Order: sequence, then C-alpha cells, then structure tokens
Amino acid sequence: MAEGEMKRFTTVNFLNFALGFLGLQFAWQMRIILSAPVTEGLGASPFIYGLIWLAGPFTGMVVQPLIGVLSDNTKSRFGRRRPYLLCGALITALALWAFPNSAGISDFLGHLFHITMPAWGGLLIAAILIWVIDACINIAQGPYRALIPDVVPPEQHSVANSYISLAIGLGSVIAAATAPVLKYVFNYQMSIQAQFIMAALAFSLAMTWTCLTIHEKSTLNAVTESDNPEDNKSFGQKLKEFFLLSPEVAKICVMQFFTWIGMMCMMIFFTNFSIHTVYGVPDLTKLASDAQAQFMATQTTATNYSSICFAIFNFICFIIAIPIGVLAAKYGNKKVHIVSLLSMVIAYLGMGFMKTNPVAVACFMALSGIGWASVCALPFAMLSRYIKPGTEGSVMGIFNIFIAGPQVFVCTLVAWIINKSVIHTGAFVNYHYEYSFFIGAACLLLAAIITNIIKEPKVEKA
Repeated sequence: MAEGEMKRFTTVNFLNFALGFLGLQFAWQMRIILSAPVTEGLGASPFIYGLIWLAGPFTGMVVQPLIGVLSDNTKSRFGRRRPYLLCGALITALALWAFPNSAGISDFLGHLFHITMPAWGGLLIAAILIWVIDACINIAQGPYRALIPDVVPPEQHSVANSYISLAIGLGSVIAAATAPVLKYVFNYQMSIQAQFIMAALAFSLAMTWTCLTIHEKSTLNAVTESDNPEDNKSFGQKLKEFFLLSPEVAKICVMQFFTWIGMMCMMIFFTNFSIHTVYGVPDLTKLASDAQAQFMATQTTATNYSSICFAIFNFICFIIAIPIGVLAAKYGNKKVHIVSLLSMVIAYLGMGFMKTNPVAVACFMALSGIGWASVCALPFAMLSRYIKPGTEGSVMGIFNIFIAGPQVFVCTLVAWIINKSVIHTGAFVNYHYEYSFFIGAACLLLAAIITNIIKEPKVEKA
C-alpha cells in the first residue's frame, strides 16, 4: 500500500473497533438508569438531582473540546487517542464502583479524619462521583470518535459510525435488560451495587480490548509543537478555524443543535410521561401519604413500562445501525438522515396525540429508534468529510458542544414550560408532559430542513 494509505476495514475489524464503545455506552446507560435511586436514597430532592444531572452537558461542553485538543497534540508510542480511551475507562470504572457506596465512603472518611460527617455527606460524595463519571466518559468518548478518521478510510466513515450506533444500541439494551431478565427468568434480583460493578467491568474490559487490538501509529517521534505552528494554537483559534473549515460545517452544527434538543426532550421526560400521562398517575408530592398509596402499584407498572419502551427503542437502533450505514454509503448521508429524522418527527407526534394508549406509544418509540440510529452515526460521518488531518480530536470535541448545549436548554426552558402546564382534575394535579414531544418534533423537523441544505462532497472509493 502507498505510504499514508489506510487499510480498508472488514466486518470483523468494525465489530472489534466498536466493542469499546459498547462498554462505554453500557456504563453511560447504567449511570442514567440507576443514579436517581442512589441519590434519592441519600436524600436528594428532584431539584438537587436535576442539578447533579447537569454534570453530563457541562462536562461535555468543557471536557471533550479540551481533551480533543490535547489528544491531537499527544506524543506517545501508543498513538494519540488510545491513552485517553484507556485512562478514561479505568477512572470511570473506579467511580462506578464507588458511586453506590457513597454513604459508606462518607462514613469511612469521617472515621479516618476523626470528624463527624454531615447528614448530606454521602450525597456530596455521590454528586462528586457523578461528575467524575461524566467527565471521564467524555475523556474517552471524544477521542474515540476522533479515532475513526485516524484509522478508517474516508469512504468507510459512514459504516464505521454505524457500527458505533450498533454498539450504542446493543450496550443500552444489555444494560437495561440484564437485571430484569435475571429477576423474571431466574427470580434473582441484582443489587444496585452489583449492577454498577458489572458496568465498571464491561467498560474497562471492552475498552482495554479495543485499545490492545486497534492499530494506531506511534506519535512519539511526531513533529513537536515548536516545529509545527498549527499545533500551538489556542482553543479560541481552533474554535474559529472550526467554523472556517467549510460553510457546511456551521450548517451541520446547527442541525446537530436542534436534533439534540429533540432527542433530550424524549430522553429526559419519557419516564415521567409514561407515569403521569400514559398511566395517569397524578403528582404524588401534592398528596398525603395515605392518598399516595392507591397509586403506588400503577406507578411501578408505569416505570417498568418505561424501561421496556427504552429497551425497544435501543433494540431498534441496534437492528437498524448497520443498514443505515450501508444505505448512507449508497445514497448519501444527507438523504438517509433526513428520512430518519422525519420518522422520529412522526413518532413524537404519534406519542403526543395518542398519549393514553400504551401499545401505540410503545410502537412509536420503536419507530423513533430508527432516527436514533441515524443520529448516533450520520452527523459525525458528514462532519468527518471536512476535518483537517491532525485536528480530529479538537474538531470532535468542539462538535460535542452542539450535543451537550441543548441538554441544558431542555433541562431548564422545556422543564419550565411543563412545570407551568398544570392539569387540575378534582383534587389531583398533573402536567402536560406530552408538550415535550411536540417541542421535540418541531426541533427535529427544523433539523431535517437544515440537513436538506447541507452540501455533501463526493468521496471517491478506493
């Protein structure tokens, strides 16, 4: 092969490449599913939990761009990306193990330093560990995306990102389904601690395997910063150059921003939508304890229903991930992504209008999984066409701002709109959680319109 030419990936290569991201998604999904029970058990109110949940978007906006720049300039015999993948995974694994033991860690620190820890000491430890988990997942995630243009030929970028989507879907399904399957099939209930240990092992082992088997060229003898002015630029300069890569980059970023407003409208509020809208459970915090009791069984049923819907959603992503990449390689990223976004718009509107029909809502969640498979892959494939060699990490880090930023928007403004949309039914109080789907559908439709005006460059096949 000519010098600098990349070897084409086979199916086995792609599966091996995606394994580390499966572990990453396994850890991330477990953090999303089980962080609320842990923090609530330590005394967190919904408002406090919301503040803790903001760790994700804030670390995403800060950590990924910073790590992206650092990884672009890393000089190592192991390459530029792999040190961050491995370190991020190992630190995350330790934090995942420690998180459900936050109360015990607080007591241990009190005995160690001979001080009386406050009642909220365990909650403080848990909050710190959540930020560590989110930050370290982001340390691994950005360089992982940047590794694609480093080692995969340009004409296979869409397929590579589709295998990442496959890993995201499969990892989410396994993380969500393991404990329920063990309970319903073998009548064994995994403890929360055991589930976090499982996530820690999955992330650390899968990422270690990927780092050991993916060949990344040594950068130990690469050009130093002093020899190459391009590597010595500030983050502000890199941010400016990011938007000067092409007029199409700005369009991709705006498309991504509105896409993720739509995605987070579903991800953040679907469980509450299931409980309070699909199953009609009122706001229990407004009721006396004896009145709450009559709704507890329905609330449990609704929570289980929400988990099933998320499993269906991610399973469809897993099934569709590879076909999405194949179709994108044949017809173009843009066309396939528009169709996928529009399918999610239809799904959101269906859930909003058929909000009290559990079967219909579950079917529409399955339909939205098609859009999720595309969102996890094709925007990154479109952006990768404009990345200058040597800047992959910083570009992917900056691009993550347009994923993390919308989460803050949804956690604040959309939550405020729902909070103001009160339903009074006799003595019961409820909220219009379906509004989140109407807002999300509007944003996804806007993202599809913006996608339509993006000009895709042609890539010649090797």
